[in-house]
Amino acid sequence: MEAGKRLFIHRMEEAERGSQVEFDKVLLLDNEGVITVGAPVVAGAKVVCEVLSHVRGEKVIVFHKKRRKGYRKRNGHRQNFTELFIKEIVA
Repeated sequence: MEAGKRLFIHRMEEAERGSQVEFDKVLLLDNEGVITVGAPVVAGAKVVCEVLSHVRGEKVIVFHKKRRKGYRKRNGHRQNFTELFIKEIVA
């Protein structure tokens, strides 16, 4: 990702809307064509994000059926997401 993009991740319950979140475990960094791969993380790199909202994803239908047995089972699921705005990536 790059600065200025929106990102959907699994719900962060502790993050308030409008607050800033920092991720300091960066695995790979691309700085204008210069790629840095961490072992296991890139030292000193972090991503600063702002929490925009907490949303729910599209509904996924889970359907089970066993043929010729009359067995049918239908279930639905909606995943909770947190929408982030990437402010900056510090190398």
